[in-house]
Amino acid sequence: MKDETIVLSVNNIKKKIKDKWIIKGISFEVRAGEVFGFLGPNGSGKTTTIRMLVDLIKPTEGTISICGISVSKRPDEALQHVGCIVENPELYAYLTGWENLEHFARMLPNVTESRIHEVVAIVGMDQRIHDKVKTYSLGMRQRLGIAQALLGKPKLLILDEPTNGLDPQGIKEMRIFIRNLAKEGLSVFVSSHLLSEIQLMCDRVAIISHGNVIAVGNVDDLIRQNTTIVEWRLAPFEKGLALLEASEGVTLVEANKEDSIEAIAAPSNVISLIRTLVCEMPEHQIPIINAKLVQNLVQVHGINIKNPTLEDLFLRLTEGEKID
Repeated sequence: MKDETIVLSVNNIKKKIKDKWIIKGISFEVRAGEVFGFLGPNGSGKTTTIRMLVDLIKPTEGTISICGISVSKRPDEALQHVGCIVENPELYAYLTGWENLEHFARMLPNVTESRIHEVVAIVGMDQRIHDKVKTYSLGMRQRLGIAQALLGKPKLLILDEPTNGLDPQGIKEMRIFIRNLAKEGLSVFVSSHLLSEIQLMCDRVAIISHGNVIAVGNVDDLIRQNTTIVEWRLAPFEKGLALLEASEGVTLVEANKEDSIEAIAAPSNVISLIRTLVCEMPEHQIPIINAKLVQNLVQVHGINIKNPTLEDLFLRLTEGEKID
């Protein structure tokens, strides 16, 4: 049974810098043992929000609680439950991985040598932990940074672009690693620009734009709410286009896209070209529209259904803004 304990609660936070509202009202919750994705276009307020979560800047309005403890009122106590890597982990390249962990452990209360051994095992660095960091790959540096963030046994791990700069194999390994952390009960808050990875990695997501949350929820549920992209290969094209334009719930994405120079003989012996029309529509309407086209003597030479993705949802909700 899924643990519904709230580890991070963000309630209507706002941030005003000079006379401009950067964050206009953001609310979401992160539960125990889940991977929560945080997506936003460039300039949406994603980085500002992350800085408020870890008390680097104060919200103008609203509240942030970690494990039920107010970040603004009791920051030291609240942040004891947080491990965080913002951008690249800060490591000493001339020291070994173990020496780096020993150094950071001295800054935290009650971190024993056995705990250092534990986090090394968690991130799978046993074989290389006594090598100098300057010999590590980017993926290994990321793992060591996460080991550092785990030293204090946090309930919440905040990762900003954890797959940034990794090759495809490194990205896959990081995704599996983060999912395994969540299986152990840790809450992982991940910001990323790789929408396909967020879809594979996260249980729930929040999408922000212009300082507002525009969608938050289970990844699969949000995607199902999105309309389906359908490509129709039709002839005669103009007649098919007119019928689709007149159909309720159908939104044209691309019309008159030449798919083939192949000429065909329609029932009236008029030569027509097969062309492709791309539209958004609910999937349940496809057989209805297909029957309508056939009844009106439009030849349907192909129907290609593109299942909606998190990227499709993101682009629709943010109207194509560039992601961070």
